[in-house]
Amino acid sequence: MKKTNRELERIVKGFANHRRLQVLGLLYEEPELSVQEISDKLKSAFKNISAHINKMAIAGLVMKRNEGNIVRHKLTNRGKSILKFVRIIE
Repeated sequence: MKKTNRELERIVKGFANHRRLQVLGLLYEEPELSVQEISDKLKSAFKNISAHINKMAIAGLVMKRNEGNIVRHKLTNRGKSILKFVRIIE
């Protein structure tokens, strides 16, 4: 199914930030991390990481899974494809 320009914009905005690219790379290496774990590993504020992950989830790059009181995150197939794409152009 062909994406509209607005849908494509949402996807691009989902990874158009150096911190989001770091999160993508981290989740590729270590899937199923919580926001706190990601925040600790990247040495960035919890609130900041949470906002980035929400934008990435809206773009369909990250999926969330509840585990009790903790929300775990992992890359979607789209997220893996985007990570592969940006690594090619590095």
